[in-house]
Amino acid sequence: MHPDQAAQLFKRIEPRIDPDDFKLIVEVFNSVPQVLEYLSNENITVKKLQRMLFGVSTEKTARVFPQEPQNPSQNQPEKPAAKEIKKRPGHGRNGAQDYTGASVVGVPHPHLHDGDCCPACKEGLVRLLKEQAKIIRVLAQPMFPATLFNLEQYRCGRCGEVFTAPAPAEAGLAKYDPNVGCQLGMLHYEYGVPMLRLQTVQKNLGVPMPIGTQWQLIESTAKDIAPAFEELERQAAQSMLFHSDDTHMLILDVAKEIKAQTVEEHDSERKRTGIFTTGIVARFEGHDIVLYRTGRQHAGENFSDVLVQRSKDLPPPMLMCDALSRNAPKEFQIILLNCLSHGRRQFVDLVTKFPEECRRMLDDLSHVYGFDAQAREQNLSPQARLEFHKANSGPIMAELHDWMQSRMDGKFVEPNSALGAAFKYMLKHWEALTGFLKTPGAPLDNNLCERILKKAILHRKNSLFYKTANGARVGDIFMSLIQTCKSCGANAFEYLSTLVQNRERLKENPSRWLPWNFKETLCANNSA
Repeated sequence: MHPDQAAQLFKRIEPRIDPDDFKLIVEVFNSVPQVLEYLSNENITVKKLQRMLFGVSTEKTARVFPQEPQNPSQNQPEKPAAKEIKKRPGHGRNGAQDYTGASVVGVPHPHLHDGDCCPACKEGLVRLLKEQAKIIRVLAQPMFPATLFNLEQYRCGRCGEVFTAPAPAEAGLAKYDPNVGCQLGMLHYEYGVPMLRLQTVQKNLGVPMPIGTQWQLIESTAKDIAPAFEELERQAAQSMLFHSDDTHMLILDVAKEIKAQTVEEHDSERKRTGIFTTGIVARFEGHDIVLYRTGRQHAGENFSDVLVQRSKDLPPPMLMCDALSRNAPKEFQIILLNCLSHGRRQFVDLVTKFPEECRRMLDDLSHVYGFDAQAREQNLSPQARLEFHKANSGPIMAELHDWMQSRMDGKFVEPNSALGAAFKYMLKHWEALTGFLKTPGAPLDNNLCERILKKAILHRKNSLFYKTANGARVGDIFMSLIQTCKSCGANAFEYLSTLVQNRERLKENPSRWLPWNFKETLCANNSA
């Protein structure tokens, strides 16, 4: 229908129906083009379409099944009571202490000093208070401000010699401050700001920052901080627990190579056409090390490249991932753990078709997750946590396994149905899904890695692709260092700036310039 025809239709029916109904009809009509656009995507599913149209729904059991069962089972263990969350006191506004990046200017009183006579009563003496009055002044400026230094010049009228005023110290030796590349990396790889958008903003504010210049500064900074990334990989390889997963990515040059191979080579041998970003989280000596690797390799192959640097004396590590075979390395021995959330999610998607079976599954798993939360609150050691889960979660999981097996063996569930597929997934990977009942320190799920992969997905949504493999490596370096800083509570911009300013020292001893120890190293160097 042409927009003019739609407008005429709305004009005719508006006086005849209720205003709220008319508004609803207009909104539905206007949503049709968006729905058609979604349906044109060959990868769309009904579930994804539902989330796009009506928002992302929670997977919490209480929201999936808002009504409690009429006859709850008497032998179900009591779920741990939820911890009451107290409302944080305050007025909701940011205090002066929250402006950690603000410049501090001390303002002395123009007339009074400590010990002066009180100007009000003329009798007492005033004393300087420790608590000072505070005023916050926020200014607007380009994201990258610039200063233009006009140096006076004199020329001799006889010999023509030109004399230029010396540049002040604050003018520096280079056009761009070393921290500019660090901030560009933060904006692009942490906050998802496209270079074209930043170029437009800077140009409109009178301080041009072309895309080519942005990339040169980012690439140069990546070379300076690369030793820290390589040291993180080396230390991560010594970890006893890894989380790993990958997501699709696009590298234009690599995609062209793949297309050329597909055309030139025979179809008898299946060629890999995917490009991925793998996220790896390693728990090592109390720190979470986050690594990204982008290219044609799957998560298992990228994980193998990390394990190459592992000490031969260490026992096999634990790897938490989903059940795809490509996520596990083939060259190294590991303790494989599979994500319980992946198995649970299949039942969340089936609650409308199989409410009874899905309720049983989700209720049982909610008790297991409740016990895991209790173990965290009690700060149990890995071995104590294992014994706690064996005593509390073990019987629940054993009964759940027997129930699923009996439903399959008794033909109460069609094996080729969606519920049958969900049961078969759980039963097939049961050993890896219940690793938390056998191995000290084994997690229940891979949610930690899925959270850090959101940064790679954000970059993909905003920049769409990497142009070259070198560009992908630059992105991996920045995102790895930034996310590792966030995981250990370090200021990422401060850390990157420190690495750039101490690039030569970083090359000599990278292990002393990591997010959790760089401040100590900096203090030691300054005091030496």
